[in-house]
Amino acid sequence: MKYIFVAVLLSFGIGSLQAQDSTAVKTRVAVDTLSPKDNNAADALLAGLADSTDAQPLLPRKMIFTQRVFWGPKGLLRAMNVAPLTPEGRAKELKVRRTMLITHQIGGFVTLAGFIAQGLLGAKLYNAKGQEYVDTKKWHERSATFINIAYGTTLVLSLTAPPPVVGTKKGFTSIKLHKYLAIVHLTGMVATNILAHMIEDHPDLKPYHRAAAYGTFGAYAASIVSLTF
Repeated sequence: MKYIFVAVLLSFGIGSLQAQDSTAVKTRVAVDTLSPKDNNAADALLAGLADSTDAQPLLPRKMIFTQRVFWGPKGLLRAMNVAPLTPEGRAKELKVRRTMLITHQIGGFVTLAGFIAQGLLGAKLYNAKGQEYVDTKKWHERSATFINIAYGTTLVLSLTAPPPVVGTKKGFTSIKLHKYLAIVHLTGMVATNILAHMIEDHPDLKPYHRAAAYGTFGAYAASIVSLTF
């Protein structure tokens, strides 16, 4: 009876080992028969699972100077604890950014209208004489003041908005074109204002002032079109 019991146990153990071996063989065969395409898909899935465990940065690596001063990891608003650098805080910042950039865009159209009015007044001023010249010059100066305020406000909204989302689209985009044109029209605005103050003592600078003004208007209009269409 004792030997019969031992024999039963041995046969059960051998049977279990054979079952495990057959399962292992089947598993190996199943793995070995995977196509290269399936293996690549499996590798990609594993890579994705590994990446999902990594913490995503809250701020982009590249920011303009003014954004870094206010919104950088050690920026003024972080140091004052006005805008803590947390996922929740960044979500609020992106809403603030959207509001500021919408206002920036509206300000851009208002400034563009001022440029058009200024151009018409400037063209009239070059040919005006007597009292007409005095009146036109007065409106031209008022228009210039309005443009400088509107342009400056629009510029500040753009430069001080919170930084964008991490992982924005790479390559040449309409946003980058808008930024490159902004450098051109900002330079033109500075040159136009400097020349405007020099014309009284140097009337021969009028053609350069006009060229700077038209160039500024062209670059500014193109920068708005690049985002609108």
